[in-house]
Amino acid sequence: MNAEKRRQIFERLKAANPHPTTELEYTTPFELLIAVILSAQATDVSVNKATRQLYPVANTPETIYALGVDGLIPYVQTIGLYRNKAKNVIETCRLLIAQHGSAVPRERESLQALPGVGRKTANVVLNTAFGEPAMAVDTHIFRVSNRTGIAPGKNVEIVEDKLMKFVPPEFLMDAHHWLILHGRYTCTARSPQCWNCMIADLCECKQKILTPPKAT
Repeated sequence: MNAEKRRQIFERLKAANPHPTTELEYTTPFELLIAVILSAQATDVSVNKATRQLYPVANTPETIYALGVDGLIPYVQTIGLYRNKAKNVIETCRLLIAQHGSAVPRERESLQALPGVGRKTANVVLNTAFGEPAMAVDTHIFRVSNRTGIAPGKNVEIVEDKLMKFVPPEFLMDAHHWLILHGRYTCTARSPQCWNCMIADLCECKQKILTPPKAT
């Protein structure tokens, strides 16, 4: 895909959604960090349901750490892998208190040293909480990048590197959100809605589905 076509894609995505953001609900960088840790292999909807119950009770490293694993589990047990996530959240809170003055660090290395925080999670926090042009490549971004030809790659690292290189600088801050939302609601995994896609004419997918399924 050439540079002009990429620019047109992001111009259209921006025109349709000028101020995109995560669908996870949060009010502080710490709340976002915990929500993203909980969201691994889970939907934002399920995480939001849990944090709506948790955050009014505990939404700081100290208050969540005080719950302990057993006290946290009832709030997150509807989320997949909740036992391991609860352990990671409690240990993350302990480290934030002990090593970072209860603040979420703004450095990638420090973020990725926290339990349950990989590169994708760190990128979400850096981008969404701290306004840095990071690219958190999840399953949606990986699929959209490969299917459309925006930034094809065999693994998430390659796709991330290509997106950081190929996305025009003025779109880089919000590109992560546009691509996730596009993959979540339009360029879906099993039944992409190519007939309802604002960038279908720019997409380089060879298997476009341009006719909507018939009503049954």
